[in-house]
Amino acid sequence: MSATATPARQSTGGISARTVNRIVIYGLLALFALFYLMPLFVMLVTSFKTMDEIQNGNMLALPQAPTFAPWIRAWSEVCSGLTCVGMKGYFWNSIKMVVPAVIISTLLGALNGYVLTKWRFRGATLVFGLMLFACFIPFQSVLLPMATILGSLGRFGVKLQNVTGLTFGFGNPTVNLVFVHVVYGIGFTTLFFRNYYEAFPNELVKAAQIDGASFFQIFRRIMLPNSLPIIVVTVIYQFTNIWNDFLFASAYAGSGDVMPMTVALNNVVNTSTGVVEYNVNVAAAMIAALPTLLVYVLAGRYFVRGLMAGAVKG
Repeated sequence: MSATATPARQSTGGISARTVNRIVIYGLLALFALFYLMPLFVMLVTSFKTMDEIQNGNMLALPQAPTFAPWIRAWSEVCSGLTCVGMKGYFWNSIKMVVPAVIISTLLGALNGYVLTKWRFRGATLVFGLMLFACFIPFQSVLLPMATILGSLGRFGVKLQNVTGLTFGFGNPTVNLVFVHVVYGIGFTTLFFRNYYEAFPNELVKAAQIDGASFFQIFRRIMLPNSLPIIVVTVIYQFTNIWNDFLFASAYAGSGDVMPMTVALNNVVNTSTGVVEYNVNVAAAMIAALPTLLVYVLAGRYFVRGLMAGAVKG
């Protein structure tokens, strides 16, 4: 009788311990999520409040009379420095910068990863090591050398314009930022694709070579169609970094109508016309954050899956 009762008590005790552990774990996770999401909640509710409600109410309280006026004003009327045309123009400046930079850096990273794993050459390990080392170079240390290079490209664009009547984008601030982010991001994209392709079966590549497929045919028809997980990882990583960049944007396109969203947002927050319109400023910040938020909501579940896809060989 005693021997029969003991396992039951142990089983009951085991279930109880697991339940307590789950309560503790999920309770802590919920607490951390609450602290993490609290600033976003405050920004969101503040963006729908009037100034009277913000000044006289509780910042955690829901808006009593929700209004979209701060959002409309942030999009089309808010002042950035001396220009009061809203954030819409700067929003599209960021789109024009981010989309080509992400596409180009992703394709170049995929091509580099393909070459470094499936078409090894003498010194490939050294080349990859140097590209990996470039990932850890601080942004601040490349500001002056990059400015010198961009200045040379601008002068080359002037010469082209004198000869052909077109600059082909050389010297354009948006094109400059695309160039900077492609150069600085190619080390990370190469790292992602190299690790992913390292686990890709070599037999498929060899079979395609036997069938007469060329270098780019293998890349286009075999490697890229099977690279969706790591492409999603690279796009999310690059999009987030480039969209949120402030240092390069302020250094190379920090004035005029060509400013990206982050620089314009900084100018909006630091521009005062007598009364600080917290609801409009917060609405502008939310507009600036929406693209990266949407990217993570729509594709975030593939991020960790894509990273893990190339983490284990076999």
